[in-house]
Amino acid sequence: MEESMAEDGAARRERLMEGLRVYGGHYTELSRRFAAWLGLHSTDATALLEIAAAEERGTPLSPARLSERISLSSGATTALLNRLEAGGHIVRSREHSDRRVITLRGGAHIQERADEFFGPLAHRLDVAMAPYPPELLERFESLVTDLNAAMDNHLAQREDT
Repeated sequence: MEESMAEDGAARRERLMEGLRVYGGHYTELSRRFAAWLGLHSTDATALLEIAAAEERGTPLSPARLSERISLSSGATTALLNRLEAGGHIVRSREHSDRRVITLRGGAHIQERADEFFGPLAHRLDVAMAPYPPELLERFESLVTDLNAAMDNHLAQREDT
């Protein structure tokens, strides 16, 4: 009986991970299309999405934190930020009490362009999630948070080796 439950659990984990892998692939493709729509390289668009998402959360990124989020070296991140700033896509500012700290913000047009591109998807996702009770969505949110923490820990451990 225990063996059967373990097999069921392993099969469930595999199905869930496959679903998340497919979702990640869709997100990657959507990011690629957003980049093409903006006329940017996909890495530049990924950085732009990270900057905009952090700003929406009220926790704007520094160049160092962006570099960690998109796995680029400091020099490559600087070149990327120079391109985005020259194109008017981002603004670098010194808002922190420590004036050496740089804060990254989206340019004036970026949020409206992102809303234009991602708005229809946001609506579809809202419709897809509407039938599920808030408690279930909260539990799923916790699961995704835990899965991300496990992945972050694994990646950090692999970096150390």
